[in-house]
Amino acid sequence: MDSYEGTEKLRLDEVPDPIPGPGEVLLKLRFAGLNPADAFLAKAMYPAKPALPHILGRDGVGEVAAMGADVSSVRTGDMAGILRCEAGVNSWGTLAEFVAVPAASVVAVAKGWSLEEMAGAPLVYLTAWQALTQWSEPSAPPAPGSVLLVTGASGGVGTASVQLGKSMGLTVVALSRSEEKRAQLLKLGANFAFDPADKNLRRSVSEAIAPKKVDLAVDNVGGALLNQVIAMLGYGGKISVVGRSGGEVPQFNTATLFFRRNRIGGVAVSDYTPESAQIAWAEIVTRLNASGQKPVIDSVFPFEEVKAAFRRLDEGPLGKVLVRSPPGPLTK
Repeated sequence: MDSYEGTEKLRLDEVPDPIPGPGEVLLKLRFAGLNPADAFLAKAMYPAKPALPHILGRDGVGEVAAMGADVSSVRTGDMAGILRCEAGVNSWGTLAEFVAVPAASVVAVAKGWSLEEMAGAPLVYLTAWQALTQWSEPSAPPAPGSVLLVTGASGGVGTASVQLGKSMGLTVVALSRSEEKRAQLLKLGANFAFDPADKNLRRSVSEAIAPKKVDLAVDNVGGALLNQVIAMLGYGGKISVVGRSGGEVPQFNTATLFFRRNRIGGVAVSDYTPESAQIAWAEIVTRLNASGQKPVIDSVFPFEEVKAAFRRLDEGPLGKVLVRSPPGPLTK
């Protein structure tokens, strides 16, 4: 990435292999996962502004190829995934053959998962976990039987929220514009699935969950839909704001929050320390395994087709878009 003009300006090139410093490991990557945050960073719409040239990619899985000093938690040859760290943000990321990351931020591939499933899971599941648990201190899941509404439910964080919400015993309402995706979301565990463009959306949701109201919403969209989400909240209802694919919220009236004591809070996966990310990840994997769920993969693109992979991400996939890392030097 040579500029902040978007992912269509990315170019393929050869760079020196990274060298792991103290406390770091070098991974020879097998797969990298794309996230909307990558595209936002490439357009200067993200808080981080790394020095250029930069390599995007925050998720990935690969083989431990080398270790820096003071690393004893892994061994050469281990296969590991990357939890939240600065890779792809302020340091070079996973859209490469090799990446150096803190040893404290890698984790073994979950038992029974494929490398593809592991590659794209950490960022979206950690984000969904924070969105679901951030309203109590210490962080804890909502009470079983609570109603969870997920907007943009077919995306990476959306599907993760649906699956984790189901594992918590919540009544899950998923919103997606695609009839096909709504059917898939029901298979993933959503109790109800609706089209957010339906002019009778509020009534449809209200009738489906009656006599309850929405207790928690995970909002991946923003835009005009946020006002609809607020209107569906019950007393003390909360919204965890994850994304803004729908743009700015028009004519937001703060008075809509007053009398039901509703709350809106942002989600920032960067708040996880390596230690807290490991704890949350262990809980996430345990819950998914117990419920027979696995990460949802939409598509896998060859490394040379990174731009096409980002275009697929922009189209609104069902689950994660991955890039297969190169086995060696490539022709530009």
